[in-house]
Amino acid sequence: QVQLVESGGGLVQAGGSLTLSCAASGRTPTMYFMGWFRQAPGKEREFVGGITQSGASTFYANSVKGRCTISRDNAKNTVSLQMNSLKPEDTAVYYCAAVRRVSTDRDEYDYWGQGTQVTVSS
Repeated sequence: QVQLVESGGGLVQAGGSLTLSCAASGRTPTMYFMGWFRQAPGKEREFVGGITQSGASTFYANSVKGRCTISRDNAKNTVSLQMNSLKPEDTAVYYCAAVRRVSTDRDEYDYWGQGTQVTVSS
C-alpha cells in the first residue's frame, strides 16, 4: 500500500503560480511512476503530467506543457507540480497518483490521493 496526500491548492489569480505537493508513504513509493491528474466539475479526470521513478523523465499533457514542471525528491518521498501562467480553465481538483510503470491512463493507476482544489480566478 502507498498512501498519498496532496497539499498546496488554493485560490490564485489568472497568470499566477502555484506549487502542489504530494507526500507519499508506505510501501517503497520510490518504485512508482507518479502522475498528476485533475478533474473539473462535469468533466473526466485527465492526465496533467508524470515523472519516472528516478526523476530522469517527465511527461506533460499538451494543455499544460511549458507551464508546468514536475519534480520529485525520493529522499523525502515527495512529488511536486509547479504551475505557472495559470488560466481559469486550470480550475480543478488535482490528484497525485502512483503506478508501477509509465502511464497516462488513469485506469491503470494503483493509488490515489484525496485531491486538492485549485481555483483560478479571471
